[in-house]
Amino acid sequence: MKKSLLLLLITITMIGCKSQSVTNTNVDNKVERIIKGDWTVTNVSFPGSDYIKVTSFDLADSKCFLGSTWKFVSNNNKGTMTLNDASCISFSSPITWYINQEGNFVMKIINDYKAKKVNQGYILRVANVTETSFELIDKINVGGSMKEVTYQFQKQ
Repeated sequence: MKKSLLLLLITITMIGCKSQSVTNTNVDNKVERIIKGDWTVTNVSFPGSDYIKVTSFDLADSKCFLGSTWKFVSNNNKGTMTLNDASCISFSSPITWYINQEGNFVMKIINDYKAKKVNQGYILRVANVTETSFELIDKINVGGSMKEVTYQFQKQ
C-alpha cells in the first residue's frame, strides 16, 4: 500500500511539473484553413528599415522576401516557400508549419531533410487574418531593444 501511494505521489509530481512548450502543438484549425493556398509577400516592414539590414529566416535580406511565393497545405501542414527576387539569392524549399492556439505560426524550413531531422525552426505571430491577406510578425533584437518585422501576405 505504501509503495502504491509513493508511486502515485511521484506520478502526480512529475505531471504537475511538466513545462509548457513555446511551440504548443494544439493547433488552430480555423486559421489554418483560412490561410491554406498560394500566397505572395507584398510588403516587409520594420522600424528603421531604411537604416538597418535584417536577415530573415537565416536566409537572405528581408527585402529579398518581397514577391516571394508561399504555399500552405492545411491538411498535412506542409508547403513551400520560394524567393523570386532576381537581385537576391535563388531559394526554394519545402516547409512544415502549423498555427497553435496562442496564435503563433511555427515553421521549419526542411530543404532535403525529413522534418523530424530538422531541429531549428521559427515562431512568428499571426495577425490580421482575412480570406485574402494576413501578416506574420517576427521579433528581432536591434541594439538591445525588441523590434517587429511584419511580413504582409496577399492571396494569389
